[in-house]
Amino acid sequence: MPTDWITTPLTADLLRGALELERTERGLLPHRLPAWARAQAADPQLALAEEQPSGVRLVFRTRATAVELDTLPTKRAYAGAPPRPDGVYDLLVDGRPAGRTTVTGGDTLTVDLTDGSAEHRPGPVGTARFTGLPAEDKTVEIWLPHNETTRLVALRSDAPVEPAPRDGRPVWLHHGSSISHGSDAASPSTTWPALAARLGGVELVNLGLSGSALLDPFTARAMRDTPADLISVKIGINVVNTDLMRLRAFGPAVHGFLDTLREGHPDTPLLVISPLLCPLHEDTPGPTAYDLTALGEGRLAFLATGDPAERAAGKLTLTVVREELSRIVAERSAQDPHLHHLDGRELYGEADAAELPLPDGLHPDAATHRRIGERFAARVFAEGPFAGRRAQGTGRSQGSTP
Repeated sequence: MPTDWITTPLTADLLRGALELERTERGLLPHRLPAWARAQAADPQLALAEEQPSGVRLVFRTRATAVELDTLPTKRAYAGAPPRPDGVYDLLVDGRPAGRTTVTGGDTLTVDLTDGSAEHRPGPVGTARFTGLPAEDKTVEIWLPHNETTRLVALRSDAPVEPAPRDGRPVWLHHGSSISHGSDAASPSTTWPALAARLGGVELVNLGLSGSALLDPFTARAMRDTPADLISVKIGINVVNTDLMRLRAFGPAVHGFLDTLREGHPDTPLLVISPLLCPLHEDTPGPTAYDLTALGEGRLAFLATGDPAERAAGKLTLTVVREELSRIVAERSAQDPHLHHLDGRELYGEADAAELPLPDGLHPDAATHRRIGERFAARVFAEGPFAGRRAQGTGRSQGSTP
């Protein structure tokens, strides 16, 4: 191991994929929503989701053969459930996977799913270590765990590090639910948006927010103000999960969300994605609940607690949501030629569910993330509404690119 480490200050120009960085007493905390947006929702679920750095990565140029990143993760545990695996750090060298590691230590947040209570226990800083890198100029990316709050403490290497210059790839800004966040993906660079971005040759800003794709106006304003060349929004599953609104409110809320995006990105290609197939909620409304029987058996699973007959009263199901989104996009696209629609079942449909069922009833596993990412790249970047956008970026709004 090197004996003469070089410590490089952790600054914004080394990080991509975060909308804001907060300097705390215990390290640099990346946020995927700005402080003003976070202040508009006193929701612990949203606070947890936006702090988890899905799609956030350090990107730098170096000749180093060894790199260490000290971090303070917050590891989640669920009372009565098996321990969760440690969050994964992915290493990419010149765009290719080159290593993977985890960090021991860190804080622990233990959640009791029966009553929603949580206990926080502080822990020590740990180190993600990568060695054996080629001794040549290269671009190094360290993708932070998509499912662990991660404070960055120190970056060390055995050769100087400098921020990587932008290479002209378009910026793809995506918003969605826990599926877009990366729930149950194998690692941060193999969530379906990260895979699709690499195959599509674009820079990802992932606002997949677990449990929190709820058509919140502050999320729309944050996206409005974020520089982007391509935008997609995946809408529906969380609105049904939470039983948040009825059909009467859903349509206007979608219009309002899209109107806000268009204030900052009037001509940017904008893709509305309806829900993937989820048998649990295709025709049964929410809310979704934990399956306590499964939890007692050491498994995490979910139940739909609504009544299909309640659709007549305006309760939402995934079938209803898809119909409404298709109608809204068809109507708006008559005046907005850059607005597009994708039925989520093209990414994961009935045949896929038979082959690769959702293990907990809601979330895809690692193999399914790969399938969804590859299909999105083929249908959207290679042939669809984002085709031809692999070269120089166009149409960025004001501000610095995340």
